[in-house]
Parts: sequence; structure tokens; C-alpha cells
Amino acid sequence: MRVPVKLLCFGIWLLSLHCAQCQECLRENIKYENAEPAEKVSYDDGETLKVNCMTGYTGFYRLKCEKGEWKASIERQCAKKKCSHPGDTQNGDFKLTEGTEFVFGATVVYTCKKGYEMASRINQRTCRAQGWDNAVPLCEVVKCPAIRTDGEVTASGNTEEGSYGDVIHFECLSSEKMIFGSSDIHCTEMGKWSDDVPKCKEITCTAPVIKNGEVVDHMPEYRKGAILEYKCNEKFKKREGIPKCAKFGWTIKPECDEVTCSLGSTTFGIKNINPEGKTIFKVGEIVTITCSEKHWLILTKETSRSFTCQANGDWDHTPVCAEIKCEFPRNQHVRRLEYSWEEPKLGKILNYYCENGYDKMADSATCTKNGWTPNPLCAKTCAAPNIPNAEIVRGLESKYVISSRIEYQCNPGFKPEEPVEIICNSRQQWTGYQKCTEKVCAAPNIPNANIGENQQQNYRINAKIHYQCNPGFEPKQPVTITCDSKAQWTGIQQCTVKTCLDPSVENGWFIYNHPSNKEQIVYSCDTHYKPFTGNWWDMVTCSDGSWSEKPRCIPKEECGALPSADHGKPQQFTKTFLDGQTTKFACDPGFKSKDIKCIHGTWEKPVCKEDVRCYIPPKVENAVITSKPEDFYVDGSNVTYKCRSSFSINGDSTVFCHNGNWTETPTCGAQCQKPRKNFMKLANEKDVYDNEEILNYKCIEPYNEIPEGRFICKNGKWRGNFDCTSKTCPPPPYVENGDYIIRDRDGKVITEVQYTCKSHYVLSKQKQYYKCVNGMWETPPTCLTQCQKPHKNFMQLVNEKDVYNNEEILNYKCIEPYNEIPEGRLICKNGNWSGNFDCTSKICPPPPYVENGDYIIRDRDGEVITEVQYNCKSYYVLSTQQQYYKCENGIWETPPTCLKPCEITPEIFEVHNLYPIQQKDYLKYGERREVYCKQILGIWTQASITCSNGKLNVGPCRRYQ
Repeated sequence: MRVPVKLLCFGIWLLSLHCAQCQECLRENIKYENAEPAEKVSYDDGETLKVNCMTGYTGFYRLKCEKGEWKASIERQCAKKKCSHPGDTQNGDFKLTEGTEFVFGATVVYTCKKGYEMASRINQRTCRAQGWDNAVPLCEVVKCPAIRTDGEVTASGNTEEGSYGDVIHFECLSSEKMIFGSSDIHCTEMGKWSDDVPKCKEITCTAPVIKNGEVVDHMPEYRKGAILEYKCNEKFKKREGIPKCAKFGWTIKPECDEVTCSLGSTTFGIKNINPEGKTIFKVGEIVTITCSEKHWLILTKETSRSFTCQANGDWDHTPVCAEIKCEFPRNQHVRRLEYSWEEPKLGKILNYYCENGYDKMADSATCTKNGWTPNPLCAKTCAAPNIPNAEIVRGLESKYVISSRIEYQCNPGFKPEEPVEIICNSRQQWTGYQKCTEKVCAAPNIPNANIGENQQQNYRINAKIHYQCNPGFEPKQPVTITCDSKAQWTGIQQCTVKTCLDPSVENGWFIYNHPSNKEQIVYSCDTHYKPFTGNWWDMVTCSDGSWSEKPRCIPKEECGALPSADHGKPQQFTKTFLDGQTTKFACDPGFKSKDIKCIHGTWEKPVCKEDVRCYIPPKVENAVITSKPEDFYVDGSNVTYKCRSSFSINGDSTVFCHNGNWTETPTCGAQCQKPRKNFMKLANEKDVYDNEEILNYKCIEPYNEIPEGRFICKNGKWRGNFDCTSKTCPPPPYVENGDYIIRDRDGKVITEVQYTCKSHYVLSKQKQYYKCVNGMWETPPTCLTQCQKPHKNFMQLVNEKDVYNNEEILNYKCIEPYNEIPEGRLICKNGNWSGNFDCTSKICPPPPYVENGDYIIRDRDGEVITEVQYNCKSYYVLSTQQQYYKCENGIWETPPTCLKPCEITPEIFEVHNLYPIQQKDYLKYGERREVYCKQILGIWTQASITCSNGKLNVGPCRRYQ
């Protein structure tokens, strides 16, 4: 029994020992970075331990062993110790080799600045546990060796111990010698001088490279006192002075300066200068100077001119504005001019007297920009001529001096047709006079025609004759002919016989009604057949070369042409109907009928009964109906009224026929244009106002004596008074297509103006200045349209230019082969040419001109063009698909037009909030394009743009699909 008991006790001891070991904590389970290892291998349950960090790190951990596991009560991680700033070195820098912080193990390396070198043996410092090791390195300046010169050269500067950056300057002792080499050297960062010590040599100079010029007679070397000859390129000039070779080189630097011209005063007498603010100009550059009022450019008598800078530095003319003055009028037969010692200035008016035998051309002489007016002041004159049946077209004056020329044109219907020129000769008589005699057409001779009664032997210009061709001749309609301005009949049509071919009658036969006249035939049909009209015989008539209808025979048991009925519509068809078949019978509008039946080859009798209707719609003043008039209108039909131009409709434009009566008709009232009044602010401003529309306005200071008012548009006119005025004067009158410049005021109120016209318009009077006298303005001028150069082919203009003034005469000559009428003349009448463009040939005139287009010749008759193909310039498109146009019987087919494209610009895209474009583009007529709109809240949208003859239409932005 003892052995088992011992064994049992030993087992219990081993078990208790094993359980005690299960409660221990092991050193190997402590796993912190950069921490020192624990002293013991294991620790008992409940035992505590402090774990320290390795050298160079800060922090610690406090642990406790609990049932075989470490529990931390304090955890301060091990982090590298920080070092202070490593210290700066003078004339040097440092940089961390890695990382960005000064911590344990970090190393900084020092480097010296340019011109300095490291004096310390060690150039780095490392952060240790106790701080930075080593001392801060030192940087010393780089030194250069001492300078040694020969007896001819002197050196100034730190020659014994030069430091980086020091400069040594060298000179020759002798004034007859110069430095050969660098006169200045410096100590570099490498501890060497930038160049060798120079020597002294005899004074010489070398030819320089001259920008924009070159040396004349170039030599390798120039001795002291030698002069350098050089020249400059075009538009450049030599500097002032003579370059001589001296000890320190050339006495002046030989350079070529750009040639320029300068302006003097830019204010006296000057209105504006273009370009503005610039006073120095290069060769070839241009400046435009406009003198102010009462000044002109000296020696030119012009108020505005361009000046060009020339190659010699002078202007081509003197750019100076001077006061306008007038000299005594010599060689004008003036006996005395009343003025004081001061030379008369612009606008000065003086009395004057003429020599015996000469007449004054005006009561007084006026100093103008063009000298004294009138010009001449005194002259021998001719009396104004009396020319019956004519109109003076050029040279009309109040007085006519010797050699004056008048050109007159006989009135339409009088000859000669060409203008006549007469001249006032030295005997004060008119020479070259021709009477204007009436032109007539002789009575026409037209065979086979009846001209009618009251024939005359001669007919005046524009007289008309009506004649009718005899029976059996064509044309059948009456013909009207006119005696034209050349005394020739136009519109004559010869009377010619017109016949028909013999017809063929199937299942029938025909005879001529009269054998001598084949204009009518009578026909009948064979047995069991009848004419299509239903009779047993019928007749057809030849008219205008064709039979009134084709003779036709149909079986007797069938029905052919429909019978007639009161208010029935005749119906033309070739179909036949069998026994028992029916068809609809058409009646006139306002009537109705039933179907009719074919019974044994005969139609039932049709009847048209009257239906409800309306008659002609009521007339509305200043309106028309957009459809053709009818005798009556069926119930439920409608018509639409449309007002004439510049009128607006009141009420519904469409009216209906209802139970025999028209619904209420509208009225048309004239529209009013926006009033053109200055110093007036319109409350609801727009270009056109409808009839009965009210317009409110306010007056602007100083014309607000009556502060505001209102008008009503009544049939095209404003009802009410425009009462914007002041106590002294109303605003200056408005001139259409013109404007005015204020010349004088009474306080803020305008009392004198100068009227001007916009581009391509001219004043109707020579007078420009208008005053307000006793509260009334002088009657203002009007602005007349100028004429553009006519675009006509095969025409040579004698005095060609782009624009012609009102009343100006344009002479032209016609070019072969369109010179049947060799030449002509036109007169500009308020924007339109008066006269005919008569360049033509016997076959055809030249092809019509198409604006913004051109043509390609496709066919000719000899040299005369008879067919062309039209095309348009870039981005323009033809108005029709037809491209080829012919001249037939001397008349061209109506040509197409070139439809204008639309310009697309960045500004238009910006206004419509579209996605921006960088440059402008074009959209052809009728073309459509999708463009992006600017994003809103990150959403893309699109818009459509279309072009309609130059007008760009931009649609709304819509969600992108």
C-alpha cells in the first residue's frame, strides 16, 4: 500500500507544479519596437514590470502579469529623441540627408556658398542621444594669388591677396599706349583670376560690327586718330559726331539710329490726330491730322491730310495747322475791298467795289476756306437764257460769267434727245443754242387690221392706238401700240391667218359649213350611233388653230355629255354612261342638285335649287380681302381682311357667312411712326405704334417748361401737341438721315446748330448753320441720298467713282458688241439714277446684274451673250434651283437673287447665353445648326439657329437629348 500512496502524492505535486507554471508571463511575449529587453525570462502572476526605451528614444511601458498575460497600465511609445537646431554657418547652408525633422540619427551636411570653401575637416553633424556631435563647420572665402605686372602696366585693387569677387583694374603708364587684353579682371570662385594680366601696346582700334549699317573701306586695324567711315541701311542714319580711334577705343560709338519724324505742337488748331497720342514716327509711317474749325494745314488749304515720314527724317508736307485767312483778291477786277490793316480771317464779310464794265457777283465778299466767295467777285455776265420746252440739267446759276456753261435737256417728246450745251461768250451772248421741237410718230400701216376712226397723220409721244385684227386673223384680242420717246411705235403685232387641220370622225362623217370658210364643220354619225352631245348632228368651230371640241360618235343606247340646267356648272369629261347608271350633277355655288340617271341613252333633266348664301362682304376702308371676289358665298365659308401697309387691324381679321349674313367686320387704322423729337423721353418706346395706341412722354431739361404729355395714334397721325420747349426756343428741328452740331447756346438752351448728313447722304442746301430767332428756328435742310456706282456690264463710266452726289451727272460709253446706242448720260436724283441704261445690241442686252453674284457664259450668238449660268459668291445661295437663263426675243428671263448669309460672332453667342466660340462664322440662307448653351446646374442644353436672308434666328435652349 505504500508504493501507490507515494505515487499518488508525486502525481499531485507534478500537477501543482504544472499549474503554477501556467500562471507565469514570459519575456518573449513583450514585443514593443525600440524597447530594451526585460531582465528575467519569466515573471510570476501579479508581478509588475517597467519596460524602458532603447538609447536615443523616449517613452516607457508599465506592465503587469495577470494569469499568464501581460496587461499594460501605461503605454508611452518609444519615439526618437529630438535635437535642437544644428546651427547655421556663415556663408554656407546645410541640408538633411533624409527625413524632415531633427531627431535621433538624423544627419545634416553643410555646403559653402559660391566663392567660399570648407575650412573644417568634417562637414556634417549627426543627432545623438546627447545632442549633435561635431562642431558647426566653417566656410572661408576663396583667395586668388598675388598680381604681378611689368613696368608698363599699373594695377589698382587688392593685388596682394585677392578674395572672391575682387576686381583688379589695369592701365598703361604711357598715354600713347593701350591695354592689350582685359582692362578689368576678377577673382573667381575657383580661386583663379578671370583672365591673364594684360600688356600694353600701341593704340589701335578694330572696326566694330554695326547693327543696321556697315564699315566703308574696312581695315583690320586703325591707329590712334584714324577716322572710321561707315554707312547705314535704308531707314537708318549715322549718329552725330565723327568716331576717331583713341586710347579707350572710338571717341563715339559708331551706331545707326532709326530715322524718325516728330510732330511739333499737337494742340494748336488741331481737332484730332490719328493715331492719337503718338509724336514719333518711323520711315513710311503715316499720321492723319484734322484741323479744328477756322484752321487748315499750312501751304495746302486742306483741313485734313495724311503725312508720311520720309527717309531723310522729314515729313512729305508740313504737319502744322494755321488760321484760315484770305489775301486781297487779285486779277478779279476788284477796285476796292473795305478792310483794316489786319488780314481777313475765315468768315469775315466785307463790302467791295468792282472796276468799270464788271458786275458784282454778290452784295458782299465772304472769306471762306476756298478764298473769297463768290468767285469771281467781279465779272462780265450773260442774262439767264429762256429755253422753251427744256430743263436745265447742269450749270444753273443766278448769274453767268464769261465762259459759263449751261447744259439743258429737251423735255420728253421733244428733240434733240441729247443734252445741249451753250456757252456765254466774250460778247456776253449765248452760243450753241438749239430749239426743242416736238417729236411725232407717223400713222402706222398694219395690214389686215382695223385701226378705227379718227386716225391722224402724226401722233405725239406716248400717244396710244388700239386696233383689232380682221376676222380670221390673229391675234384675236385688241392690240395697243405706243409712240415711244424715240418717235417709234412699240408693241406692234402683225395680223396673220390661223387655220385648223381637217378633223377625223370615227363612225361618222362631216362637211364644211361654207366651202370657202373652213372655220366651221357640221358632222353626223352612222346608223346606231349619235354625236356625244346627244343630238343627231352637231357642229364644231375652229378657234385659235384648234377645234372647239373633237367630233365624236357614241352608241345610241349610251349617254354622253351632261345636259345643261339653270345655275348648273358645265362639266367636261369623255366618259360615257350605260343605261341605268347615275352621276352627280354640279351646280353653281349657292345651289344644290340630285344625281341624274341615264335612261335608254337619254339623261334625266337636272334641276339646281337655290341654297342659303351670302353676297359680297362689306367694304373696310384701307383693307382688302386676301381671296378672289365671288358672286356669292355658301353658308359657313369665310374670308380674311388684311390692312394696307402701315395700318393695323382692329377686331377679328376673318369673318364668316352664317345664315346668309356676315359676322362683324374689323376696321383698319393707320399706324404711327416713333416721333423723332430731341429732349423727349418716351415711356413705352418702340418703332411703330398701332392705331388708337397711347404714347406717354416726359420732357428733358432745359426743354421741360411743360414737364410731360401724351398722344394718341389716330389713323397714322399723332393727336396732341409735342410741347417740349423752353421759354426762349424749342429743340432744333429733326432732319431725317441727319444730325446737328451745337454751335451756340443761351445758358443750356441751344440757339444755333450746324446740320450734317450721315454717310451716303448730302445736304439739300449749301447753307449749314441755322439759328433760332424770336423763338422760331430757320427752316432746316433735308438730307438727300447719294447714288451708288451702277453695276452694269459692257459700260465704261467716263468719271468713275464709288459714290455720286445728288444732281451729279454720270456720262457713259457702251462697249462692243452692246454699242448699238454708243453713249448716254444719267443724273443722280435723291439716291436713284434718272435716265435709261441703253447699252444693248440688236439681238440681246447684256445679262442682268445680280447683286453678290456673277455669271458664267454658256452660249453666244456671235459675240452677243445669249445664255448664262448664275452663281453666288461665298456663303450666298441662289433664290431658285434654276441656274441657266436665256435671252429670247431680245428679253432675258428674270434672273435669280443671291440670298444673304448670317454672320455668327462670339458677341451674338454671348448675348444669347450660348457656349462661346473663338472666331466668327457664317450660316447660309435656310441652313439650320444645333449649338450648345452654357451649362446651368451642370445640365447641358441645346438651341437651334437658323438663317433667313441675313437675319439670324436663335431658338430657346432646351434639354439635350
